[in-house]
Amino acid sequence: MKHGLLIDMDGVIYSGETLIEGADKFIANLLKNDIPFTFMTNNSQRTRLDVVRKLKLLGIEVTEKHVYTSAMATGKFLGDQGENGTAYVLGEGGLITSLHENGINLVNTDPEFVVLGEGRNFTLEMVQRAVDMILAGAKFITTNQDPSPKKPGWNNLGIAATTAMIEEATGRKAFVIGKPSPVMMRSARKYLGLETAETTVIGDTMETDIQGGVQMGYKTILVLSGIAKKESLSDYAFKPDLIVGSVDQLEFPLKWW
Repeated sequence: MKHGLLIDMDGVIYSGETLIEGADKFIANLLKNDIPFTFMTNNSQRTRLDVVRKLKLLGIEVTEKHVYTSAMATGKFLGDQGENGTAYVLGEGGLITSLHENGINLVNTDPEFVVLGEGRNFTLEMVQRAVDMILAGAKFITTNQDPSPKKPGWNNLGIAATTAMIEEATGRKAFVIGKPSPVMMRSARKYLGLETAETTVIGDTMETDIQGGVQMGYKTILVLSGIAKKESLSDYAFKPDLIVGSVDQLEFPLKWW
C-alpha cells in the first residue's frame, strides 16, 4: 500500500512570509524518498505558479503538481455539474484560471452560479449585482469560509465576512467547497491518486485540516507551529492521530504506514 500527505501551508510550512524552521528539510526528505504529497490550501486567489514562486523564495523547490487549491476544487466541482456552465465571479487569479480550465464560462448576466473567492478588486456594486443574481435563482458557491484574522492593518477582509454579507442579503446559504468540506478533502485525495486508508492530513488548525481529515476517515497530524494550542485541544470532540511541535519532528515511515 502506498501512502501520501495532504499538507496545509500557512502555520505548517511558513508563517506569513517566514519559513518555519525545518520545513524546507521536511519537504526535501519527501521529495528524496518519493513520498506523494500536495500542498492543500484554501486560498483561491493565488495560482499554483504563485504558490510555487512563494515557496521558492523560502527555499523550497517544488512544482505546480505539488499544489492543490480551493480554486482547483471549485473549478472541478462546477465542471462536473454539467457542460458549458456559467458563473459570475467575485474573485481573482487562481479562481478565474481554474474556472476557465474546467469549461466554465464567465458572464455578467443570468449566471447559473455566483462564485465567491478571495480578492480586493471587486466592489460593493459587484456584490449587489451578485445578490440580485442569487435572488433571481443563481446558485451561491464560495471557495472557502476562512475567517478574518482580526488584526489591525490586515489587507484582506476575510471571505467568511463577505459570504455572511451576501447570505444575509439573499437569505441563501452558500455551498462551501474548501476544507473542511468533503468536496475539497475528497478532491485533493483523488488528485494524488490515493485511497482513504492511504491518506494523511497535516495541518495547524483543528477546525479545518484536522476536522476535515477526521470526517473523511484520513489519518491526521496536528502541528503546533501555527494556530492550534495544545491546551485548547480538549475543547474539541475529535482529536488528531498525532501531535508534533512542527513538521521537522516527523519521522518516516509514520507508525500507521
